[in-house]
Amino acid sequence: MVLIAILAMRPSSASAAEPFRKVLTSASQNLHVELWEMTSRKVTPKSPAAWFVRKVTLHGGKQEGVDLIVVNNGKLEITIVPTRGMGVLKAQMGDVRLGWDAPVKDVVHPQWINLQSRGGLGWLDGFNEWLCRCGLENNGGPGPDKFINNVGDEATMELTLHGKIANLPAQEVEVTVDREPPYRIRVRGRVDEKMFYGPKLELETEISTEPGANSFRIADVITNRGGQEQEFEILYHANFGQPLLEAGATFLAPVERVTPMNERAAKAMATYPEYLGPTAGFIEQVYCLRPLADSAGRTVATLQNRARDRGVSMAYSIRELPYLTLWKNTAAEAEGYVTGIEPGTNFPNHRRIERKLGRVPKLAPGASHRAAIDFEILGSREQVKRVTELIGSIQAGRKPVIDPQPEKKE
Repeated sequence: MVLIAILAMRPSSASAAEPFRKVLTSASQNLHVELWEMTSRKVTPKSPAAWFVRKVTLHGGKQEGVDLIVVNNGKLEITIVPTRGMGVLKAQMGDVRLGWDAPVKDVVHPQWINLQSRGGLGWLDGFNEWLCRCGLENNGGPGPDKFINNVGDEATMELTLHGKIANLPAQEVEVTVDREPPYRIRVRGRVDEKMFYGPKLELETEISTEPGANSFRIADVITNRGGQEQEFEILYHANFGQPLLEAGATFLAPVERVTPMNERAAKAMATYPEYLGPTAGFIEQVYCLRPLADSAGRTVATLQNRARDRGVSMAYSIRELPYLTLWKNTAAEAEGYVTGIEPGTNFPNHRRIERKLGRVPKLAPGASHRAAIDFEILGSREQVKRVTELIGSIQAGRKPVIDPQPEKKE
């Protein structure tokens, strides 16, 4: 009996291995932690690299009240913005930055965003993240679309640029860390895009990395919490500026087909994977790509600098994200010198166009769509070469179809 009592008092191996967990925001618990920090010394002292996670709240100007979570894994640092749809402001490893120098300098709180301004382009008033999601009800350009209203009649609504999700604060946010190797660090959040007589979509995301790694993952689940079938769209707007973007930088991916989005892009089809330096008066060029994948359905895209000794790769399943958009905006630096590599469930045309062309998926009541992207920062010529060879093996000598004209949309 004494032995039983002693064993009952000891922590079990299962409980000892339970991950560390800290709730930072909870609408259901009426909880908000303004400042907080945790380190590897306190949670995983045997970790191969010293890491920390820090939560801060910004003050001043339009960023008053915006939450940031900084995850430093000992090699790379990721800055997450729960207030702006769990987007990622930037990531940095050594001299390689994932991000860009946007004209918008504040991390703008959604309360200052009027999505309807400038003909539905108000989304741009807060656009400066490295990665923001476009969706969930819709993405693409603004303009009118049809829907069924609360009395069952067909009505017209004005969709705004790239939807709402990037300007909705997270309801629930927590940090977890595995106490056993490989000591994975996870930031989880839930963002609701719900309304009465409208969509009831829920985004659950996990942004994670391992101590000392040069990579991280964004894994999302989008669920229809309504009682009726619901259209949805998701596009991952990953934006890159200097130092990766420069004159002579190159985009590379295994591609089945490339189509210009408009006539302006069509004029530059011959050089669509290549980049200029900052160019005053440059007008954006957008290309719609259908990626090839390996036998497991996975593809990879990369942006490489001119010297081919720095870069970034994005690996994901085309079963989850079948379309890839390349956005080139090599304008003057003051205007926003940037390119976007954007996997998605659709191309960023207006929803009525994507619906007509069969690229607007639907979720049954209670059904979910999963999507995950693995990002790797490439810090050497050897790493860039490895990814280039991987892309070549997926392309396998197949010549992509290069469409000289945009897709017919009407």
